[in-house]
Amino acid sequence: MSDKKTPFSGTPEQEQKLNKVIEEHKTQRGGLMPVLQEAQEIYGYLPLEVQKMVAAGLDMSLSEVYGVVTFYSQFSLEPKGKYKVSVCLGTACYVKGADKVLEEVESKLSIKSGDCTEDGLFSIDATRCVGACGLAPVMLVNDDVYGKVTAEEVAGILKKYTDMEA
Repeated sequence: MSDKKTPFSGTPEQEQKLNKVIEEHKTQRGGLMPVLQEAQEIYGYLPLEVQKMVAAGLDMSLSEVYGVVTFYSQFSLEPKGKYKVSVCLGTACYVKGADKVLEEVESKLSIKSGDCTEDGLFSIDATRCVGACGLAPVMLVNDDVYGKVTAEEVAGILKKYTDMEA
């Protein structure tokens, strides 16, 4: 992760949606998890500003909310790109060169794993086993699965997504 913090830029519409979600789950036992999941859907990530709104809305301490957000890997404190690139670093993928694939993705996008490009188009995450060991090494872009990927193929895969934006 880089040291640069992305400024929060929530909209009144997003806040209104979040308040509705909080209201729906306010009295529900264990309501924090569904609120956080829906908050991440609304904002794309869970910055401190959103965590504060959730804590206040559910009458919880910020530390309780933060503890849950940082415990579960499904939650992100930083924004993710429109195209979420994941490279599996599970054993089968790693043995077959996934580390080289990840290095190439980082090089092509000029960001490190855990970061998002400045234009918000791509983010990279190194993941653990995705359950497609027979296709190792595996790279995902959102829900698109690429198997037996080589570092040389990375540029072409990323180009498909940049071309969609042109």
